[in-house]
Formats: sequence, structure tokens, C-alpha cells
Amino acid sequence: MSRLLQIFPFLRDPMIAVLVIATALALVLPAAGEARATATTVSNVGIFVLFLVNGMRIRRSEIAKGLANWRYFGPLMLFVFGAMTLLGLGFGMIAGAVLPPLVALGFVFLGCLPSTVQSATSYTSLAEGNVALAVVGAALINIAGVAVSAPLFALVGGVGAADVGLEAIGRIFLILLLPFAIGQAVQDRFIDHLIAHKATAAWLDRSVIGIAVYVAFSGAVEQGLATMFSGTDWAALVVLVLAMLGLALGAAWGTGRLLGLPRGDRIAFLFAGSQKSVAVGAPLAAILFPPASAGFVIAPLLLYHLAQLVLAAPLAMRLARGGRSGAFPTGG
Repeated sequence: MSRLLQIFPFLRDPMIAVLVIATALALVLPAAGEARATATTVSNVGIFVLFLVNGMRIRRSEIAKGLANWRYFGPLMLFVFGAMTLLGLGFGMIAGAVLPPLVALGFVFLGCLPSTVQSATSYTSLAEGNVALAVVGAALINIAGVAVSAPLFALVGGVGAADVGLEAIGRIFLILLLPFAIGQAVQDRFIDHLIAHKATAAWLDRSVIGIAVYVAFSGAVEQGLATMFSGTDWAALVVLVLAMLGLALGAAWGTGRLLGLPRGDRIAFLFAGSQKSVAVGAPLAAILFPPASAGFVIAPLLLYHLAQLVLAAPLAMRLARGGRSGAFPTGG
């Protein structure tokens, strides 16, 4: 087992197991009828609790510190919600020629999402980058993404397929923004407890995401996911996801260089800029899309998330070995 983990270090991430189990369970035993309604309610409650805890554990001082560093945070915000959105839109157009429309739309949805927090920070640390900047930058992007991703998605191509009207905005406020604001207000009383039980909080993240993915894929299975997708379709989806991730990594690294960021800051920009958050994407899809559509839409996101974990560990180790040369690691 240890040898397998050395060859495939991404298998150390329990989130991969959670996503695989949730997807497999939806394929074998999808939630349907009353069971789906119950699962959706459980998912919504879990999402509320998750964002309440997120509000408690992201320090207000860190948010203020990040906002003050506009030389890094401003371009990162523009890259994540500007360049990556355009990249998702472009790949959505390409996917539309070979894949079902909802899956193609998933590339647009993927492009509009914020970056990760935990994995971007972990891989920045592994690459010997600026960890403090990675934590603050990724956290601020996630906070902004809760409010920005849905209207941005509606603007660039999601109006016809997602309910991004007043009702959806209300659900986003009640299930995502309100609990986060409450968490921020009461964090002084709970943050030490959360730090002491960090492992438990991490499993809360994974469990809630797993439930949201299960509910989404249950709807897709009922709509005939297995019969609508051929082997060629899956291959095309994987190729497009890998191509999008490769371009995102190259663009993020190149942008950091153009900005003249120090190497440590550039490494933080690389991971925070190119990675996408299933922790925000899965709950947001559960709010915006009906169960029959959500599973198709998040398919590119789940594959992208897996691919970014597969590539991030060896890339981070290569960057760490690269010393201070500033070169983007290519080739063997």
C-alpha cells in the first residue's frame, strides 16, 4: 500500500475516496422519489452547517490582510473569475460539438467557480511557496465565489439551463451567505474549538460534499446517464478536462511571472488560480440545478478536481526541487 501511495500520492487525499463512493452509490442505489426529497433536505442542511463552520474558521483578520494585498489578490480575483471563466466558456463551446449540452454547460459552470482552499494551500506548502498568502488568497476567492459564481454563470451562458433568478439568489443567501455571516459573527467563541478539532471539521467538509454529489448524480442516473454516455464520450470529456487544466496551469504560472511576483507568491498564485473548488461547486449546483440536470453539469468539475489532485503533487515536488530558478517545470 505504501508503495502505491508513493507512485500515486494523490490517493492520500480522502476526498477522492468520498467522491468515488458517492458517485458509485448513486450509480448503484440512486435516491429517487421521496428518498430524493429527503436526501435533498439533508444535503441542504449539511451545506448550511458547512458554510456556518467555514465562517467560524476563516479569521476576520486574515480577510482584512488579504484585502490589503491588492497586488496579489486583485490579479488573482481577475484570473479566477475572468480568465478562467473565458477558458470555461471556450471549452464549453468545444464540448458542445461532441458531448450532451448539459455536460458542455458544465465547463462554463466549472470556469465560474472559485479555487480551492485546502489543496491549494497544501500544494503551495509542498512546493515551498508562500503558504500564508495561499491561505488568505484562496479563502478570499472562496468567499467571493459564493456571491459571484452564480450571477457570473448566468451572465456568460447559464440563464437558459439554471434557475439563477430571485428564488435561486434567495436560496444562495439563506444556505450559503447567511450561515457564513453568522459564523463570522460568532467565530471568537468557536474558532479555538475548531482548530483543536480540525480533523473532524475536515470530515464535515467531505461528508457534505459527498452527499451533494450523491444527490446530483442520482438525478443524472435516473435520466439515463449510463446510456447517454458512450466510451467515446467519456474519453472526450477526460481529454477536454485535462486540456483545460493544462492551459489553466500554464496561464496561472505565466500571469504570476508577468506580474513580477516573487517565486513563493507565484507558486501560491499557480495553485490558487488554476484549481477549482468542488466544496463550493457541488453545493452551488445543488441549489441552481434540478436534480435531473445537476449530475451532468458537475461531471466536468468532478473530473477536473480529480485531475488537479493527480497533477498537483508531482508538480509541487518538482517546483520545490527547482530551487529559485523560476522556470515552470516541463518535460521529464
